[in-house]
Amino acid sequence: MRLKNFLTAALACVTFVAPAFAGTVTGQVLNGTTSKPAAGDEVAILSLMQGMQEIGHTKTDASGNFKIDVPDDGTPHMVRVEHQGVSYFPKGGPLMPGATSATVQVYDVVKKADVGTTVNVMRVQADNNTLQATELYAVQNSTTPPKTVFDDTKTYEFTLPEGAVVDSAAARTQDGQPVNTNPTPLKEKNHFAFSFPLRPGETQFQLSWHMPYKGEISLAPKPVTAMQHFVVMFPKTMKFEAKSASAYAPMNDDTGAGIQVASDVKPGADLSFKMSGTGAIAEAGTGGQGGPAEGGGGQQMPSGQVGRPGGGLGPPIEAPDPLEKYRWVILGVIVVAMLGAALIVSRRNPAQPVRAEEVDEDVTAAPRIPANIPAAPRATASNNGDRSSLLMEAMKEELFQLEIDRQQGKVTEAEYQKAKAALDETIKRALARKSQTSA
Repeated sequence: MRLKNFLTAALACVTFVAPAFAGTVTGQVLNGTTSKPAAGDEVAILSLMQGMQEIGHTKTDASGNFKIDVPDDGTPHMVRVEHQGVSYFPKGGPLMPGATSATVQVYDVVKKADVGTTVNVMRVQADNNTLQATELYAVQNSTTPPKTVFDDTKTYEFTLPEGAVVDSAAARTQDGQPVNTNPTPLKEKNHFAFSFPLRPGETQFQLSWHMPYKGEISLAPKPVTAMQHFVVMFPKTMKFEAKSASAYAPMNDDTGAGIQVASDVKPGADLSFKMSGTGAIAEAGTGGQGGPAEGGGGQQMPSGQVGRPGGGLGPPIEAPDPLEKYRWVILGVIVVAMLGAALIVSRRNPAQPVRAEEVDEDVTAAPRIPANIPAAPRATASNNGDRSSLLMEAMKEELFQLEIDRQQGKVTEAEYQKAKAALDETIKRALARKSQTSA
């Protein structure tokens, strides 16, 4: 009788548990460096409805194939593959309910490689007290065979003026959406680095900073890598004066902003220039140009934009071809805002902004999204699908950076769990809205 009762109870447990793992995710991991299947890579399935909790784990076999049982609960899952310390995800984003297979491409990792900067765009504006700047770095990884360049201490190095305070920073992969990332101060004075993997193709970094200003200032950008173009954009109410007149050439722009371009820039080149006066770059789409207030006083920044420059780079005229597509730095990191300010704030505890002279301390301050970032478009019957797709893509990139920060010890376990919980709530609301609009 006792054996019979035991078997009955065991059968009941099996009957109860089995439906929880009624789904199976299969797929293959391919090594884009060797053009062969990636054997022995770690594969995890993450539940988007449980704060990115890992619900399944395995390794790829000799043919790069994997198979993981997952709960058949009608919710999206994320496939994450770790190869040589870098995480990769399917290009299609999360597996939505009903999807059961995924292909992930990975690349071998090297710490150093010959990567080049296609363009560095610096937008500046100022009032009587503060100079603000937003910079875009477009970095091209053209390694052959293709490899990911990643050094957990300094993958991409750059410089800032002494006294500059970082307001926000973000990174964007070629096929992804912008995610927040922290620049790390290096031992060399005023030198910083992004510890973000440079996958084959283009990676973009956006950096916003500000510093004290008393009507004029001399800046001396020092490129660490070769650059095809270095661009300075400023209000025409401000005066630009290059140290070397031959270093820059003007570029026309229909927004009325001033644009100066230095081309074929070598590492360490002298790009010094002086800015004087005050003014704000007009918001994108306004068609105007900020100028000083009447009475000769310097213009104050528009409300809510102190330390966060706005403006827009119109279609370049007579511009080098590569400059046409680098409007992201002007338009702002749009998609990352879809995750909501609550998620960004929850990533790390508030801390003091990073100063260029603070080179011996780790950077743990949360990057802040500039206040002038355009809001994500409201959902309509025609764009709900695109909006959901963008949201999932943004979640993929945010997860990637969160995992990197956790591995590097930039977030505590409590902060990590808090971020996961915030992401969980965001996903629930997004899925609820999608369900309501499709009903």
